[in-house]
Amino acid sequence: MERLPLRVVLAGGSGGGRELGLGGPLMRVHDPRAFFRRIGSDGLIGFGESYMAGEWDADDLTGVLTVFAEHVAVLVPPSLQRLRALWARRRPEAQRNTREGARDNIRRHYDLSNDLFALFLDETMTYSSAVFRGFPADEDLLPAAQHRKIDLLLDAAGVGPGTRLLEIGTGWGELAVRAAERGARVVSVTLSREQRALAVERVRAAGLQDRVQVLLRDYRDVEGVYDAVISVEMIEAVGHEFWPAYFRTLQARLAPGGRIALQAITMPHDRMLVSLPTFTWIHKYVFPGGMIPSVEAIAEICAHGTGNGTGLRIVSAEAFGPHYAETLRLWRERFTRRAAEVGALGFDEVFRRLWTFYLAYSEAGFRSGYLDVRQFVLESGTAATGSGG
Repeated sequence: MERLPLRVVLAGGSGGGRELGLGGPLMRVHDPRAFFRRIGSDGLIGFGESYMAGEWDADDLTGVLTVFAEHVAVLVPPSLQRLRALWARRRPEAQRNTREGARDNIRRHYDLSNDLFALFLDETMTYSSAVFRGFPADEDLLPAAQHRKIDLLLDAAGVGPGTRLLEIGTGWGELAVRAAERGARVVSVTLSREQRALAVERVRAAGLQDRVQVLLRDYRDVEGVYDAVISVEMIEAVGHEFWPAYFRTLQARLAPGGRIALQAITMPHDRMLVSLPTFTWIHKYVFPGGMIPSVEAIAEICAHGTGNGTGLRIVSAEAFGPHYAETLRLWRERFTRRAAEVGALGFDEVFRRLWTFYLAYSEAGFRSGYLDVRQFVLESGTAATGSGG
């Protein structure tokens, strides 16, 4: 830690402390013995667990985590990086995104509680990056920024009156409602029972149940042909070994001349390759079975992973990572401000620290440039065939 632009205060037995570092945000380690024991035993998983346990704190948690994200390549010595396969924890077989595994992985995150998500999301209940007009953004601007993001995707996919639209990953239904308000006929699929229940309720409240179907269905089991396919931050939950099946589904469901609009979090290709087999704190506590792709991985699968030699073509890939950092800041601040209400729902202090860490950790990834988010537009020159894998 002394090599990082970070100040670390290690608590002493008599109430004093020893400060390390040369500057930057301050990290206070209240229980150094427990903190270093966890890191020695479980590495970065232990680092997050130590925060959950209250063994360290920071006034600027995002600032501290941004420093780590900016220096992720040097946190592990080169000698140990070469031996990563020997010391890094491997992902458990139970988290593979088979049909059964995917249902369980989605349930563990998205079925926590609709009321919980409503406490920190805005009124649109949109759980993906917004697109702002400028920074810094005020919380009151978040609903309009989420609609701006949705409209960009709908425009990119050419959604209008009479469009047959397939949405893979419903969320809580805002995109489906907005598409139906344009005159589209929407089939939206999700594996989350909690999300589907609220999405159906919101569709009904908007008077659009004749234009929107929300199905509890795996994306691999979708049937039919559609003029447009949209999927927002769904690929991260697919699992890298199932990415080809996911893109086969996108292509197989698309009518000739149709377009796919895909919003995806991305990471550098070299870091993705290193991360593929690794079991992380995020996998253990937040997104079991998840994996963030690189742009190169998406391009490779689009071109060669469809199994019929034609592939999908990336028309555009617009990046807007800083907008996700801002979105996450607003969510985190709202979550922190409403901590008592989170507790009233039955979520204890450890859970609240877990989610505070998750939101700050994610924000740091985008602020550091370690993560990005893009809207891809894809086209295919083939007719729809097959079941999509």
